[in-house]
Amino acid sequence: MTENISDQWDAILIGGGPAGASAAAVLSEHGRKVLVLEREKFPRYHVGESLIPFTYAPLERLGMISKLRQSAFLKKYSVQFVSPSGSASQPFYFFTRYDRETIAQTWQVLRSEFDQLNLDNAREKGATVLEETRVTELLKEGEAVVGVRAELRDGTQREFRAPITLDCSGKEAFSTVRQGWRTKDPYLNKVAVWTYYKGSKREPDIAEGATTVAFVPEKGWFWHIPQHDDMVSVGVVAEGKYLTRGGVKSPKDIFHREVTQNAWIQDHLSTGQQVGDYYLTNEYSFHSKHCGSQGLLLVGDAFAFLDPVFSSGLMLALKSGVMAGDAVHAALAAGDVSPERFTDYANTLREGIENMRKLVYAFYNPNFSFRQVTDKYPHLGADITDCLSGDVNKDFSRLWDAIREWAPIPDDLPIGQPLVSREAAVAAQ
Repeated sequence: MTENISDQWDAILIGGGPAGASAAAVLSEHGRKVLVLEREKFPRYHVGESLIPFTYAPLERLGMISKLRQSAFLKKYSVQFVSPSGSASQPFYFFTRYDRETIAQTWQVLRSEFDQLNLDNAREKGATVLEETRVTELLKEGEAVVGVRAELRDGTQREFRAPITLDCSGKEAFSTVRQGWRTKDPYLNKVAVWTYYKGSKREPDIAEGATTVAFVPEKGWFWHIPQHDDMVSVGVVAEGKYLTRGGVKSPKDIFHREVTQNAWIQDHLSTGQQVGDYYLTNEYSFHSKHCGSQGLLLVGDAFAFLDPVFSSGLMLALKSGVMAGDAVHAALAAGDVSPERFTDYANTLREGIENMRKLVYAFYNPNFSFRQVTDKYPHLGADITDCLSGDVNKDFSRLWDAIREWAPIPDDLPIGQPLVSREAAVAAQ
């Protein structure tokens, strides 16, 4: 089959996850000839299972809402926070602020199934997808990326060329790493350990699908994400030195020790059975110094990956995929895929990332709590809700001014702009 695949495309996408599949779907809808190169064979396992309310717009644009409504995925209407003693906050229901039939109802997904749906959606719209195909190199002419070299499923090497390549390779950040653009967040470098349970306790009625953030000492926290088929994703995030205290190194031993540090988690897992592996990952947060260069654009986690405490990853991946699809189509239509064309794309993404990042920084400060802010400034509850729900491209300056009374707020990182070619930089002077 691959012998009949063209070498020439309008756009090549590295990765068929949420960002890549979304960008491919949008570009295909525009009539573009799109090639998605995916290393894995779908369906495949992936963590990051909770959607937040403002994933609705990109999902609607992609034509995914009806598919999700027909799926087995558990509906999510709320979030709650739980102290180490087991005391739970009142659930925050999204429909107290947003329309119950659209933005306020989202889903807890099994990523293997969700990502398959999303990639199939791109196929249905006309994208060509090659799975089990590993991109090994960016092809360059001078400073410009003109395509990729890839190893196909049968081990043969092929070159594919296009005016623009979109790196949607997720946390692996294929081109970010190879171009030397990756930079760690100055503070947000946590460790996560997680696994899955079957048959554990759930909340009643519409709170069944709630995400629970359950605290452990030293500003660590558990996620508890119910899924369909009576499964739950549960993991702990904290500083590595805290999780490995006493010389404990095994992910299994770390996980089960931390379960004892929160009474709610311990109680909810008590009726369940742990299934599958224990997973560990570290250095959660990173950013790319540039959103792209001549012939190259970064999308989703390849551009930036934030600490997952507020489940922003899928929203940012889907949103950036849709934005990238539209921006690349406009660039192709203009016959100009120069890096400067993607400045607005970069600015919009960085604004959203920085707003969410500020809230994450505050969350990890021991002197901060949302309740302190809303008790003193009740009118700021709406701003907190909007940011937590993913409505991140707006002015939150009054919220940051208030939070600074309890916790420092980081400055925006001076990164993310497209890398302009030397020739263009000289011409602009």
